[in-house]
Amino acid sequence: MTVDAPAPQATSPESRPFEADVAKLLHLMVHSVYSDKDVFLRELVSNAADACEKLRFEAISRPELLADDPKPRITLTADAANRRLSIEDNGVGMSGEEMVEALGTIARSGTKAFIERVEAAQGKEGAHLIGQFGVGFYSAFMVAERVEVVSRRAGADEPSIWSSDGQGTFTVATADPADAPARGTRVTLHLLEDAASYAEAWTLERAVKAQSGHVPAPVYLVEAPGVEPRALSDGAALWLKPKADISKEDYAEFYRGLGAFDEPAVTTHFRAEGRHEYVALAFTPSAAPYDLFDTERSGRMKLYVKRVFITDDAELLPRYLRFVRGLVDSSDLPLNVSREMIQESPVLAAIRKGVTNRVLGDLEKLADNDAESFAKVWEAFGAVVKEGIYEDFERRDQLLGLARFRTTASGEGFRTLKQYLADLKDNQTAIYYLAGAEPERLKASPHLEGFRARGVEVLLLSDAIDSFWTSSVQGFEGKPFKSVTQGAADLSLIAKPEAAEDASAAEATPAVTAFIDFAKATLGEKVSDVRASDRLTESPVCLVAPDHGPDRQLEKILAGSGRAGSAAKPVLEINPSHALVAALAARADVDAAFKEDAVGLLFDEARILDGERPDDAAGFSARLARVLQKALS
Repeated sequence: MTVDAPAPQATSPESRPFEADVAKLLHLMVHSVYSDKDVFLRELVSNAADACEKLRFEAISRPELLADDPKPRITLTADAANRRLSIEDNGVGMSGEEMVEALGTIARSGTKAFIERVEAAQGKEGAHLIGQFGVGFYSAFMVAERVEVVSRRAGADEPSIWSSDGQGTFTVATADPADAPARGTRVTLHLLEDAASYAEAWTLERAVKAQSGHVPAPVYLVEAPGVEPRALSDGAALWLKPKADISKEDYAEFYRGLGAFDEPAVTTHFRAEGRHEYVALAFTPSAAPYDLFDTERSGRMKLYVKRVFITDDAELLPRYLRFVRGLVDSSDLPLNVSREMIQESPVLAAIRKGVTNRVLGDLEKLADNDAESFAKVWEAFGAVVKEGIYEDFERRDQLLGLARFRTTASGEGFRTLKQYLADLKDNQTAIYYLAGAEPERLKASPHLEGFRARGVEVLLLSDAIDSFWTSSVQGFEGKPFKSVTQGAADLSLIAKPEAAEDASAAEATPAVTAFIDFAKATLGEKVSDVRASDRLTESPVCLVAPDHGPDRQLEKILAGSGRAGSAAKPVLEINPSHALVAALAARADVDAAFKEDAVGLLFDEARILDGERPDDAAGFSARLARVLQKALS
């Protein structure tokens, strides 16, 4: 005689708070982030497809998980009479604890940053925020007044139910086994009145075919409870189809299925054969995600082995290409590949090299064939690609050739280093650059005056990484990079245009030389030197870094991060032809205290022009008052 196992004891629903400022977050999302309500269906179908792929992976080592239901499927059931829609899969499923973890934590990468980003974008026409935050499941609350998730983990007996109205709390409880999938997850949406059309078959068919037609699991539609399902998509892997059979619209649809809402700027699709066999499908976006510079952001490339999803955590591209989305499907890696094997696999290293080379090659083709489109890509991702100039020695020259720069000669556009070198002045021996945090401040910097007077182009670098790669790169096509804020400018060998020749080319008079010596003695330990400048034509003074060590911007970055150590003292350069300097030098009759105050004010002015504050605000105020009083007396 057999004894039936006791039925699982139902537990009372337990109310838990979401781990986020949910009420505000969901309100913002519903009213600000998602402009197209259809997105909720795409997000839920994509989640269901991922669950099927995860089950296929787990079933490699545990085939019993598939039982008598080995083929993946996603089923949509429309119930227009009750204004309900359900999305069910026979994937890996979730336990109650997994539901709390997966559905109870919103915007894990930073809720505060998420909210601030959305609020900042409110009211901006064309703001493309969708797909940037990792909160796709919660888009269901755009159309639903309540969402219920019933799930049974593959290989487990007890199902669980998660429920929420999106107002700040959710409940988790044991579900009725008779009303739960045998394996997998069913998401039921109790639709809002103005979203009732999503319980209509024609609406669902249109949305699935438009946005989810290429998910790697077949999608079926039940037009009403009790009606036989019909197929909306076959679950065929787009990346395995011949390129000639795939339209631009097919690629765009698949790209959006990866969680993006912009149009791909570049599509890289190829099959590698020979020593290693794999297929790669990678998309370069046209718009940057909000967390592009998040230190914890990983790549968006998925790894498959013979169509079986393995992981989305494999380093298939270097970090400086972390904005690229897509997948690699390998025929060489073992299906039971573990994370440790992935990290150590020479096959994966070869794949990584091959995919990286193809993505960069396709970006070069875009730059050559459609400069305007590439400029938009560079505007969005150039700051990240330049990380590769610093990190990827093997491809450094290729990345320098790909890089685009704003310069003193580029206007609002970009220039390449090849264009820069083509316009070198006679006797110019370096590629000059000015690094800083604010583009407008760079354009107004006094350090550019001598270069501008001679028509020498200067790169204007405003990304934080610029100060690092410029200090590590030897040069480009034989010309070294040189900061205009470091060392002597060495401009005397570069002739000015005849129209620009003026008294500023004159050498310092004995009186000015004596004033410079006085300034050096007055400033003492505040500076490493005081000298006449050949880079200034309009401003009286500026600060530069010594010949050796970091330039001015890198010193500021290191100081701000607490890694400056014993930073070198700056050099004060004085324009010997400036009227103020000449007047001060000529006033040999004034008392020493006045001249000391004047030197102090010139040093403070140089700091202000360099984007800093006077190091002694009270002293600056007192000096200014004394000089003004002297001038008026």
